[in-house]
Amino acid sequence: MEMLEFATVGFIVVFIATLFIFGELMVRMRGLFAVLGILLMAMYFSFHISGTESLWIVLLYLIGLTLIIFDGKVTADGSVGIFGIAFMVTAIAIPAPGWIYGTLVAMALVLAAPTSYLFTKVFKKRQMWNKILFEDKLTSDKGYNSMNDSYRDLIGKKGLTKTPFRPTGTVEVEGRMYSATTDNQWLNEETPVTVIAADGTRIVVVEDKEDASIPSEV
Repeated sequence: MEMLEFATVGFIVVFIATLFIFGELMVRMRGLFAVLGILLMAMYFSFHISGTESLWIVLLYLIGLTLIIFDGKVTADGSVGIFGIAFMVTAIAIPAPGWIYGTLVAMALVLAAPTSYLFTKVFKKRQMWNKILFEDKLTSDKGYNSMNDSYRDLIGKKGLTKTPFRPTGTVEVEGRMYSATTDNQWLNEETPVTVIAADGTRIVVVEDKEDASIPSEV
């Protein structure tokens, strides 16, 4: 505990604690990460806060954490979460014994929060953050069917580019124009292509090298 007098130790403790707390919000760990993170934060606050008159600092931290959870479950746009982060940073910086110490622990929280996303590469992630992380795809199992159904029928069909693709452009398939992409492949105008995928509202085409020319009217 006495080692928390040093700013570097405070940085490490807050960083690891935040990593576990936010990690619990990112992945399904049955509360294990939450317990570890809370224990470390309790160690930090108990060392720097004395007396019940300063418990409002802990309350401020908990309010910030609650706002972040609320953002993930309800608003899902990051607007409320920003205030939550601000409250948490303020709560851990206020009891710091000096401005250098306070700056370091604030940086620890700000750095650890996004770093916790790395847990999703190893453990099963929670779905509550998909919209904020732009991972909520417009797939048919989530009710986005009207656009998917019409685009899905295009898979395997041939068409002709009507604009240069850099790498997006306009393609004509069966007499109709569609916006499409080649996934980083550049194509010239009037290039024969084949539709290989339709994900959400996106059409992916590739150059059809076997067909030298395709009529503009199919």
